[in-house]
Amino acid sequence: MSQDPENLKKSAKKYSEKLSKTGMELGEIQFSYKIEEKVTKEYWQKRMKDFKKYNERGLEYYNQAHSMMNLVNSEESQMFLLRISKFIQLSTALSVTMEKIKENPSIIDSKDRQQSLWSKEVKNQITEQSNKCLRHEMDMNTTFREFYEKYLKKILE
Repeated sequence: MSQDPENLKKSAKKYSEKLSKTGMELGEIQFSYKIEEKVTKEYWQKRMKDFKKYNERGLEYYNQAHSMMNLVNSEESQMFLLRISKFIQLSTALSVTMEKIKENPSIIDSKDRQQSLWSKEVKNQITEQSNKCLRHEMDMNTTFREFYEKYLKKILE
């Protein structure tokens, strides 16, 4: 905390308001990582569009959280920045797999008894990547909540 307490409080409040607004917008998007066995190209196009919108807003949210953390503890904020990088990496992998499914939606159909090994691998990838993304976001949110309780709550009161 290198700045005076009043400026710190003012900056933290500003970040908190922006973070809250972005968080509400993120909640309105209501993207779910749950994989459904929909076999239409249109469904997967919409799903990819929804994920892109959610991911962009999520990235904005986590960057704001990082900036807020950086006000009071640069070391922990840098660790959070690494988590943001991992978030981008996981999101990119999920998008690539969604694209494969969009191009060949029958991959996701569990009733298809003649699925190739490649199709089964892609189906397993989408499930695994969705779960990783969900767990990583949950971890990031927990990390920020704990940081907030430890450092920011007192400042914002």
